[in-house]
Amino acid sequence: MNNRKKVTIDDIARKAGVSKGTVSAVINLKHSVSPKTKDHVLNVMKKLNFTPKGISRVMKNNSKGKSIGLIIKDINYSFYTAIASGVKDYANKKGYSLVISSSMNDHESEKKLSHLFLSKGIQGIIIAPIVDGSAEIEHLFKLKMVNYPFVLLEDVKGIQANVVTINNMSAINKAVDYLIKSGHRKIVHFAGPMSSTHSIERIEGFKLAFSEHALRYKNEMIVEIGSDHKISFERTIKYFKSLDRSEYPTAIVCFNDLQALAVMLAMRELNLKVPDDVSIIGNDDIYYAQIYPVPLTTLRAPQFDIGEKAAEILINNIESEKELPNCHVDLGSELIIRESTKIQN
Repeated sequence: MNNRKKVTIDDIARKAGVSKGTVSAVINLKHSVSPKTKDHVLNVMKKLNFTPKGISRVMKNNSKGKSIGLIIKDINYSFYTAIASGVKDYANKKGYSLVISSSMNDHESEKKLSHLFLSKGIQGIIIAPIVDGSAEIEHLFKLKMVNYPFVLLEDVKGIQANVVTINNMSAINKAVDYLIKSGHRKIVHFAGPMSSTHSIERIEGFKLAFSEHALRYKNEMIVEIGSDHKISFERTIKYFKSLDRSEYPTAIVCFNDLQALAVMLAMRELNLKVPDDVSIIGNDDIYYAQIYPVPLTTLRAPQFDIGEKAAEILINNIESEKELPNCHVDLGSELIIRESTKIQN
């Protein structure tokens, strides 16, 4: 039986040498406390293993009021809705309700939503984090400081946390290997944002594939066009217009399926045919990839499994009476071959 005295706000205030009001302001993420004082109070909370009252109340192991949250980047992108289905399925089996929200690719929205879930007694959250190079990660540090359970769907530099993601290096390696074996020699990778760990991992997988074949890798094979549909379309047009026809790639491996659609539309604008002139491979296998203008060859990510595994790790952390070590799970992808690629003569 655990007879250890429960840590209170009074204990935190006494240990930190501040008022109860200051501790309360930190817990409720008010801006009235200086950054230095806030960090000091958060460190004391962490050392004393303090869990705010609103959270500890709902974290009791009973069937009433149990809930977890999910913050996805874009509720309109089916990759994330499929992940949400996996989270919901596992959560419901364990007696938890699921609250879903979208940051709509906005860092401030992600930050506000994580604070809202924390303050409203949601027991833990799964986050598809915004990683844009300039985004602060203070909100993730705060979640760690107050021992709030969370799982990320992408690695975030500087944060040691539970992560469930795709083995991006292996996935892109499969795509390039398939293209090389299909006779392609002029292959490029249209990369996503360089601040994303997914982008970096996919670039490394692209390079690795060339090291495994008798082909020379060149830096110009990596073309950053981002993941935004409009920007990807415009940068694809610009890229092809900067080349002589003889320099055109015969195959493009895209960052994800949405980018691949933008590239397909750019090909039509340039009067290039897919796959006769350029083969295209996407990444994710969102459900409508097979009904693109040309059905898309892509890497099928186990989206449902990602959500299910993230929910399992999160709920294990919520229900554990002791702090668990961080889990880092990499899931594999399957290459799905459709009409957007062809064997090169």
